[in-house]
Amino acid sequence: MTTTLTREQILALPAEDGGPGERRRRPWLFYTVLGLLTLIFIAPLIYMASTSFKTPEDAISTTPQWWPAHPTTQAYSRVLNDPATPVGRWFLNSMIAATANSLLAVSTATLAGYALARIPFKGRQPLFLLIVATLFLPPVVLLVPNYLTLNYLGWLDTLLAVIVPGAAGAFGVFFMRQFFIGLPKELEESASLDGATRWKAFLTVLLPLARPAIATLILLTFLTNWNDFLWPIYTLFSPDKQTLPAGLSTLQSANSVRYDLLMAGAMISAVPVLLLYAFTQRFIVEGIASAGMKD
Repeated sequence: MTTTLTREQILALPAEDGGPGERRRRPWLFYTVLGLLTLIFIAPLIYMASTSFKTPEDAISTTPQWWPAHPTTQAYSRVLNDPATPVGRWFLNSMIAATANSLLAVSTATLAGYALARIPFKGRQPLFLLIVATLFLPPVVLLVPNYLTLNYLGWLDTLLAVIVPGAAGAFGVFFMRQFFIGLPKELEESASLDGATRWKAFLTVLLPLARPAIATLILLTFLTNWNDFLWPIYTLFSPDKQTLPAGLSTLQSANSVRYDLLMAGAMISAVPVLLLYAFTQRFIVEGIASAGMKD
């Protein structure tokens, strides 16, 4: 007579090599370690949020307060309503710049990555190696050439200055190429047999499968542009044209001891990124796992 064991019964079986049965007996250790690591990473964020709701006196108290003794939103009111520090305008500028830059960068990276992975042409491999080699260049090396280019185009002190220069990145091309290489060639061959052109096969077959990688690249590009500090400082001059990181530096210099104001500005900058990551984390894990290191 054959006995069929359920999944729960198999996991409950003793394992001599520390397999699933052994790990099942001590889940508390695994979750304890994860809990401690989580606490270490989120503790600064919790304290930052707490300080943003403190009074100016409590914010500079020598005794740490994880919960505000006298909760107030006056720091947010001051930051958002002060005409000398238009945080709302900075926030909108950063949102427009980061969104437009990420969409442009993903569009160019997807097309270039597909061409380098699927379309055979002379010099394809040397071109790919040249693109990857640019990853070794420090970004500050391109500061002056890009500045001169924008000055020639008349884009200085406009949002185009923080949108267009990063619209084509070597990392995005490399990332999408690796993803397309991992997809079976039979998918395109089947579409070709059905009469689809290469462009139609790319749009209808490969592009939907690349959604996890595209979502991952959008998030990474968005974060890079959103957190960029050096480039906006050099290319945006008017107070109402600044992005959030560059503008917050002005807030910090003007209110060096008003930690409640500084933390309120930091929270305004951090919340959109946290929400974006919360909604896309599933695609990030899937996209990074799919874009393996393939030759």
